[in-house]
Amino acid sequence: MNQTLYDYLLSVSLREPDVLRALREEAASHSYGGMQIAPEQGQFMALLVELVGARNVLEIGVFTGYSSTRLALALPPEGRITACDINEEFTATARRHWQRAGVEDKIDLRLGPALDTLDGLIAEGRGGTYDLAFIDADKENYDGYYERALQLLRTGGLVLIDNVLWGGKVADPAMNDADTAAIRALNQKLHTDPRVSISLLPIADGLTLARKR
Repeated sequence: MNQTLYDYLLSVSLREPDVLRALREEAASHSYGGMQIAPEQGQFMALLVELVGARNVLEIGVFTGYSSTRLALALPPEGRITACDINEEFTATARRHWQRAGVEDKIDLRLGPALDTLDGLIAEGRGGTYDLAFIDADKENYDGYYERALQLLRTGGLVLIDNVLWGGKVADPAMNDADTAAIRALNQKLHTDPRVSISLLPIADGLTLARKR
């Protein structure tokens, strides 16, 4: 897709509230701005929240809060997001925008290593209580996040996994850094995992949908 066609796609599809546009523009100037999801991906994920009737959402990797804000806006008033991140600076920006969007009461931010947070949720008896999980954090731990997300999701719940095309590196056999290897391994695992139904979509940097059977 070239830039002209992409601009057209956005012009006839994207419905982006002002608070989200402001957040996206602020994050774009950030030194780690490339970590932010594309706006059309955020809108698609919000539609999935509505389609599955989600009430409880798990987010692994918050950054400056675009995805959590987008998903929180799509949730019903009683909906809640458990958001996992390790960076206080980035999530301070997220908190500010959650407040601007009026969704701060929907988001429970858990600061600390996400694997520890997820294990804690499982220990609390939260297994099988989440409707949707979004994984977009450090790539080397993707498999661990996926396995724990499956435990926390109800049957019929949906896991969304970001960056599964990884800028094309996953298809290049010469690329064997730790992040690329981790994503490639998870992609292979998902392809044959009987516990889920899957589809890898070429949206943004690649998004896999995995529905828990």
